[in-house]
Amino acid sequence: MSKTAKGILDASLKEEAARKERLRQALPAAVELLRTRQAGLIAAREIEEFVALNWLEWHGGTLRLTVTGSNVVSQSRAATSTQARGST
Repeated sequence: MSKTAKGILDASLKEEAARKERLRQALPAAVELLRTRQAGLIAAREIEEFVALNWLEWHGGTLRLTVTGSNVVSQSRAATSTQARGST
């Protein structure tokens, strides 16, 4: 593999990782909007990305959190609480 191709691949992987991290951080807020029946406030693009990652799914015309999505939210909350404890 040439250096140019490797550089492009590395940049693409970094962009994908950054996109997933952004979505991981946005998921708890989206879940709260679903819980309060305000799914219309979630951007359509984000919904598509959450569904593509299998974090949300369509069920009978409504969105719901998948088991995978629930695990992502749990991990996010655990990481947040760990960071909060570490900064005090």
